[in-house]
Amino acid sequence: MTANTQLKTKIKELTKKLDALLVAHYYQRDEIVEIADLCGDSLELSSKASQSQKNLIVFCGVAFMGQSVKVLAPNKRVIMPKMACCSMARMIDSEYFDKSIELLQNHGINQIFPITYINSNADVKAKVAKMGGLVCTSANAKKIFDFAKTQGKKIFFLPDKCLGQNLATIDGKSSCVLGNASKEEILESDVVCYDGFCSVHQLFSVKDIEFYRQRFQDIKIVVHPECAPEVVNLADFVGSTSQIIKYVRSLPLEQKVAVGTEFNLVNRLRPKLNGINTTFVLSSTKPECPTMNETNLRDLLDCLLAYEDGAPINEIKLDNDTQKWAKIALDRMLELS
Repeated sequence: MTANTQLKTKIKELTKKLDALLVAHYYQRDEIVEIADLCGDSLELSSKASQSQKNLIVFCGVAFMGQSVKVLAPNKRVIMPKMACCSMARMIDSEYFDKSIELLQNHGINQIFPITYINSNADVKAKVAKMGGLVCTSANAKKIFDFAKTQGKKIFFLPDKCLGQNLATIDGKSSCVLGNASKEEILESDVVCYDGFCSVHQLFSVKDIEFYRQRFQDIKIVVHPECAPEVVNLADFVGSTSQIIKYVRSLPLEQKVAVGTEFNLVNRLRPKLNGINTTFVLSSTKPECPTMNETNLRDLLDCLLAYEDGAPINEIKLDNDTQKWAKIALDRMLELS
């Protein structure tokens, strides 16, 4: 019996003993995904976990996802093997949000409708809700964006500039990036985007697409909307993690496809065809999310053992005000989508 097998056996025994639900995001390591009770995309996973009959949720992902479970189900205990923080979510906090709003107001913009991407911490979601705004995911972003347009206010999209710019482009709207745009550009743009991004999805380039199109004439290019606008514009399909999975798996296995998203997901998307790989990562480097890959089997076991001993580590806790307003932001989104 290998060391990993032993760890997995102990983890399964403990999750059963503690009556815990073990959930893992699609980007987690294979060893984690293999033993999870539930796998999924960020909000999809948090929503399903919050609806579980089990009161203990062990979340293998990044911090904002564990927070989302706690926001949606405040009475549940949520622990994480690693309190890993999404690099994009770290690019904005409530203080940076306040400074961004102040900058817009200094430019004479007082009617602001904020939309925060799900990849943000609960304190930011709460601030957005207090201004009448709401949350979006990459799957429902278009629907949320359509609602925002009816509000008659300047749309402030945060923290992912790429998703904000891509939404604006699809809709024929103008956009700019706060901090990189002049006052005139900010005033004239329909959408002002915060200057945040995904470190993984920034790795994919036009050159990568050109390389695969030259190598395989009929290849399909599939990317996540967190990719740069120039990459998204050249893709055959653009979608959220769950949408990418559904689309790629619907293709005949002989159809070659290059996918622009996290390595772990792409690597397990489809089997080989007669020993030949037909699914490629759209990058010359390994697009592996460092924070998603922090969690390993030893971390998971240690987390469960600490909980069993009555000294839980990495437990998600939120103050009442943040809890209340972050839930309002999520509830508004769920009502629309």
